[in-house]
Amino acid sequence: MKQKKIPLRRCCGCNEQKPKKELVRIVRAPDGEVFIDLTGKASGRGAYICNDPDCLKKAAKSRRIDRVFGITIPNSVYEHMEETIKGNDG
Repeated sequence: MKQKKIPLRRCCGCNEQKPKKELVRIVRAPDGEVFIDLTGKASGRGAYICNDPDCLKKAAKSRRIDRVFGITIPNSVYEHMEETIKGNDG
């Protein structure tokens, strides 16, 4: 039997490629809202980040997610995303 291909995605924080299931998806919805999509199925442009607040801090500092989405994300949104990742960590 052929082994099933595991989809890989690159983390915006640490820049490592990891299996898609190990990462958290950040979405910019068509209306411009940016949020964390824990289901991985929300419509919109997606970027991936490790399930680690440190990776989110690295991505926020380098503004890598801003460049992926082509918009400036306010710090309050980053803080909300960090709380969501911390709550999802357990």
